[in-house]
Amino acid sequence: MTILHCLGSGLVGAYVVRHLVEAGHEVHVYDIKPNSTKGIIMHLGDISQRLHQLPDGLVVNMLPGNIGGECTEILVRLGRTVVDLSFAEETPDRLQELAIASNATVVWDVGIAPGLSNMLLAEAQAKLGTFTNAEIRVGGNPSQPDDDWSYMAPFSPADVIAEYTRPARIVRNSEVATLPALEERHLIEVGGKGTMEAFLSDGLRSLLFTMKAEDMSEYTVRWPGHIQRYIDERDAGELDLDALLDSWTLDKTRDEFTWMEVKAENETQRFIWRIEDSGSKGDSSMARTTGLVTLATALTLCENDEILPSGVFSPEELPPAFLDRALSLMVKNGVKIEHHIERSN
Repeated sequence: MTILHCLGSGLVGAYVVRHLVEAGHEVHVYDIKPNSTKGIIMHLGDISQRLHQLPDGLVVNMLPGNIGGECTEILVRLGRTVVDLSFAEETPDRLQELAIASNATVVWDVGIAPGLSNMLLAEAQAKLGTFTNAEIRVGGNPSQPDDDWSYMAPFSPADVIAEYTRPARIVRNSEVATLPALEERHLIEVGGKGTMEAFLSDGLRSLLFTMKAEDMSEYTVRWPGHIQRYIDERDAGELDLDALLDSWTLDKTRDEFTWMEVKAENETQRFIWRIEDSGSKGDSSMARTTGLVTLATALTLCENDEILPSGVFSPEELPPAFLDRALSLMVKNGVKIEHHIERSN
């Protein structure tokens, strides 16, 4: 049994916490809101002010955005082992030298994308070498469009808006390039759902510097009309962010799904993975697909505390055991996974 300290227990965090308890670990949860999961030890309040007092144990940081990022930096200075799901804009790879000096270990961006997508591209790179092209398309959406936004946020709505405003860093002609968010809009066919729309977003993060690729992009997927409405209201000065956050609140009574496609190719072969989930037993698809990667990372570290040395590790830098555990947990929990190998055009 390992002691785990889980910072945050929102939509994804609550899912991870429950499964860590089911795995037989001692789980401490720190949040400003209570969590009623049976078997946890609950600590109410703002943990960011009490990190120096945190007892020994693996830390799973599931606080949102920059708040989570600031906590990870403090934990690195304290020499802790951290599984970081915060997706902060300022990424923790900048803490590499500090982590080595303080004997800290951080695994970051452990969700579905970034996260699982990175691990899959690392596997493809090992077999294909330099990519001529790599593309990630991913989104969590209602199962059917509607007459409003055709969307509800599966995680922090404020973090969703960042996808629409943060410039997208991509790779073009083997160089990192930056384009405005929402560029390169195009229609795609999502199996069983119909026509959807994809647009550039800033989700490659560590992949920009760890993968060898001539071209590489990440796209967010939404129902057609969603992004055009956002652009129209933004350009007309009519975008009310508070109203937007309210409109995008997750409706747990409404069917939804998460879908991801990862493609990587060289001159002769193309690897394709498709991941899809529609939620189960009250757990949303995004909580499951993101949380299972986080869970796999935490469990792998719990079971082998020597699997990683000190330092900061992106998902694609992890040993294969982490990807194997993530895919195994997904299959076990009913997430659909397809993998194809084709000849390149």
